[in-house]
Amino acid sequence: MADAVGEMYPSEGEDALLVWNLVPVRLSYSHDLAALLDDLVPLLEQIRRPAFSEAEVFWGSDTFSAQWAVLREGDSLRIRARWHSTLGNYESLLAARGDASVSVEEFIGQWAKVLRRIVTDIDAERVELEDDDLLLRAKALLAS
Repeated sequence: MADAVGEMYPSEGEDALLVWNLVPVRLSYSHDLAALLDDLVPLLEQIRRPAFSEAEVFWGSDTFSAQWAVLREGDSLRIRARWHSTLGNYESLLAARGDASVSVEEFIGQWAKVLRRIVTDIDAERVELEDDDLLLRAKALLAS
């Protein structure tokens, strides 16, 4: 799915924005989001489980590289990040802003918007995937 997403969007095309404690970080659909999908879908699946308490994820794009420890605190998530690289070189500023806290519902909802866009575009373009497991899992997340 990552390869298809990387090819589907132009490299100079539209970006998504991740806002971390008021700092906007650009994520390109063609490069960053394509690379994040393999970790994003399983992370969202975990967070949706009532017994979820914590997870660690490494976002491994060269223009968005970070390690996140995601901890549940009641109805919220606290995200502790170690920033390695971002488009625009905001790593120091992001680190200085500290942990992010967001409601579980908002975290899932915002990432679901990104997934919905990607899934809708894959369907609209009639992209055939060699392995559609991740796409099916993403669709299941969006359906529930």
